[in-house]
Amino acid sequence: MTSPVTLVLDARASLGEGPRWHAGEARLYWVDIDRCELHRFDPASGQDEHRRFDDPVGCFAFTGDGGLMLGMKRGFARLDHWDAEPRPWARAFLADHPDLRLNDGRTDPAGRFWAGSVTMTKAQRNAALYCLDGETVREVQSDMLTCNGAAFSSDGRHFHHADTPSHALRRYDYDPATGILSHERILHQWPQGHGRPDGGSFDEEGCYWTALFDGARVARLSPDGEVLQEVMLPTKRPSMIAFGGADRRTAFVTTARTGLDEATLADQPHSGGIFSFRVDVPGVPEWSFAG
Repeated sequence: MTSPVTLVLDARASLGEGPRWHAGEARLYWVDIDRCELHRFDPASGQDEHRRFDDPVGCFAFTGDGGLMLGMKRGFARLDHWDAEPRPWARAFLADHPDLRLNDGRTDPAGRFWAGSVTMTKAQRNAALYCLDGETVREVQSDMLTCNGAAFSSDGRHFHHADTPSHALRRYDYDPATGILSHERILHQWPQGHGRPDGGSFDEEGCYWTALFDGARVARLSPDGEVLQEVMLPTKRPSMIAFGGADRRTAFVTTARTGLDEATLADQPHSGGIFSFRVDVPGVPEWSFAG
């Protein structure tokens, strides 16, 4: 069972994305990709702070020393602390691809940071999934338009992600010791016109929650791909779901205003806000980048 959906921050984000709960700070970090902003939100006080950068931040990972690893336009950058300036990390592997930027990412139990890219022009399928291991970047999967939804199960043995325009959620077996994905399969295929899988997170029972962009809902899927539960939202463009709070049983959902016409925004005025509801099963905690 879930509690009613509540608007916890009327952020009016253009493209709110990537919520991640920082347990030590009891804050929700998130990004507005279109506005090149990194945010941190304190649900207890309602205060939301933000940093603005020269390039968009598509995703990020916490580091063990209080900093963040940012997935940006050209590649990765290290933020040593909240007020620091980002410094390039590893090679700028997207520098020669102006149509690409990093989009969504997650750390695995061993501290590797997995991040996907997006083809902003949608002209060719050159987006990919990458793995940042220390200061080494390797391409893992390719032939995509929008790599999204990266998440690892609590035991680290399974990985999910989606090529959002395909409406398909993929599942892999994963070896945390070697960092190798295997046994790729389609976990669930949504029909056209009913929302497409964007950002997602696992819970402790091995089920995966995904935000269905243009579907006005989030869905919980079993390890076999069965839709077990859906939670409706008062906006058609949820972008990512993650879990936080002291017990990791508070779901936070970022949403977007981008691309919505004036009539839709008048009908859905809190588009771009962050919504919340309670769940029975805790989410998987965020692992730190080990580089």
